[in-house]
Amino acid sequence: MTAFNVVRMRVKPGHEEQYLDIHRQIDATKKDRMRQAGLKRFLLVKTGERTYCVIGEWDSFDGIVQARPDMIGELDKMRDILEDLGGGLGVTDPVSGEVVLEVETDSRMPAG
Repeated sequence: MTAFNVVRMRVKPGHEEQYLDIHRQIDATKKDRMRQAGLKRFLLVKTGERTYCVIGEWDSFDGIVQARPDMIGELDKMRDILEDLGGGLGVTDPVSGEVVLEVETDSRMPAG
């Protein structure tokens, strides 16, 4: 069953380009292992001033679990340029889970 992981983080002032470069330069071996674990898509969404969400789409939740060490390894490369989010979260606010509903958005659907 398709699953997603979403991680919210905020970059320290003056480090956004470095943050983007770290994501652009993810180790090819790690990327390959993540693909083998079921990674379909990896997205980086800017959600506010210096605030981003990393979104991964996976074949299954087991794939997320399998790839977790590689994802943490990549996160370790950028921890020093991330701000603490407060509230005891640390530098990331991660969530993940399986898709339970997909709403059809086909424009050919009848209105109403």
